[in-house]
Amino acid sequence: MTNHPVIIALTFAIYFAGVLLIGWFAYQRTRDLSDFILGGRRLGSGVTALSASASDMSGWLLLGLPGFAYAAGLESIWLAGGLLLGTWLNWRIVARRLRVFSEAYGNALTLPEYFANRFEDRTGLLRGLAAIIILLFFLIYTASGLVAGGTLFASVFGVPYVWAVAAAVLSIILYTAVGGFLAVSWTDVLQGLLMALALLVVPWIALDQVGGATTALSQLRAADPRLLDALTKTDGTALGFIGILSLAAWGLGYFGQPHILARFQAIQSARQIGRARRIAVTWVAVTLLGATLTGMAGILLVDPPLAEDARETVFIVLVNLLFHPVVAGILLAAILAAIMSTADSQLLVCSSAFTEDVYRTAFRRSASQKELVAVGRVAVVLVSLLAFAIALDPSTMVLDLVSYAWAGFGAAFGPAVILSLYWPRMTGSGALAGIVVGALVVVIWKSLSGGLFDLYEIVPGMLASSLAIYVVSAMTQGERSRRLAERFVELRRQGGDPRTDGGAS
Repeated sequence: MTNHPVIIALTFAIYFAGVLLIGWFAYQRTRDLSDFILGGRRLGSGVTALSASASDMSGWLLLGLPGFAYAAGLESIWLAGGLLLGTWLNWRIVARRLRVFSEAYGNALTLPEYFANRFEDRTGLLRGLAAIIILLFFLIYTASGLVAGGTLFASVFGVPYVWAVAAAVLSIILYTAVGGFLAVSWTDVLQGLLMALALLVVPWIALDQVGGATTALSQLRAADPRLLDALTKTDGTALGFIGILSLAAWGLGYFGQPHILARFQAIQSARQIGRARRIAVTWVAVTLLGATLTGMAGILLVDPPLAEDARETVFIVLVNLLFHPVVAGILLAAILAAIMSTADSQLLVCSSAFTEDVYRTAFRRSASQKELVAVGRVAVVLVSLLAFAIALDPSTMVLDLVSYAWAGFGAAFGPAVILSLYWPRMTGSGALAGIVVGALVVVIWKSLSGGLFDLYEIVPGMLASSLAIYVVSAMTQGERSRRLAERFVELRRQGGDPRTDGGAS
């Protein structure tokens, strides 16, 4: 617990007041469901880039990743490197085509609606199943943000964990339900800048405290040479191919994350993708490096060493150790920003999936725009309460929750998204098979252990999903699939080629 909780609380209050003000301005510009779900597709490149990146990283960037680097040393660079490469590939491969195709295929507002329109799914099975998977995995993902929020409030203010999580829930619900996508995206810009500032300042001051980077490396080598060996675990065993692949494979998850893909759909023009990509990749590189250095600096500065179940608080401990309470309050607000920037996006995607893909499609096709926005706001509250129930276990590790949900989305939707954008002969039955198989393999693989089953479940999940899409699509070719393929090729000719994205790599 910090020695100056009143000062920290005042800083948090000022930050939260600013977020609520943004939410109120967004509320004034939210007129229909398109505004609530995608901001009317009018985001600029800078807002899109920072919003996508901030909503991607979440509280694990300032808690989970520094904690992992604190425990594992340079082993963590495989995880950071995989995420950086995955970010670039997602912007390069998916962003432009998804923006063009989601609008061309019936102005699809959600990922399930895009799949349904892309493959002319009249049964509603593909759309409904995709929406259910989004709701299930985002409950886990959102819970990870609430655990991070509970950890923050409990560490800073010394309040009971349950009340700390409740405070995190309330703070996120208010502006998300009120302002919708615009509030989420605009606040993500503020939150993204604050996160980058914190992850520049904390490792810089921490390294200066130990005498610079060279001295820090010498001290780490003297403390334990294995901390600087990216191929060896801290217990002395080799990381091995499965270990390296499992860490680097986190980057594969980007292709199937609905809250990130929504930003691609919402950018004002596909011509702005190139500039947005450069901003996003730069932000990700800076923050991943800062988070890794923060964890490793903690090895040298935190005494006594943190217990295993407290390693994810290394950023909080360093901030309280190194900075004046006023500065500490600003830097700790970056954790709140990281938590809110992802949880709000996840809540909104869940709300969108329920409202557009379940409520209107299955129950109220004639619902007015006003009614749908109201249902969307209620859905934000309901999903928050369910995630709150999952997050009530204080022993849950943020990185564990994130890794499971990340793999679930990556395997269920990643291959389906990429192939739907690049393979004309893909069918709706193939998409359905890929989504089901990808999700099931992740769930089953996660429950097994030992040998090959130690491989991160996203890898077998994506391979199985891709194979299922190919096999089932090949088996279900017909007149309808040929017509869909012809339309796909025509749309691609009209503007879906990523090589014309208006910017270099």
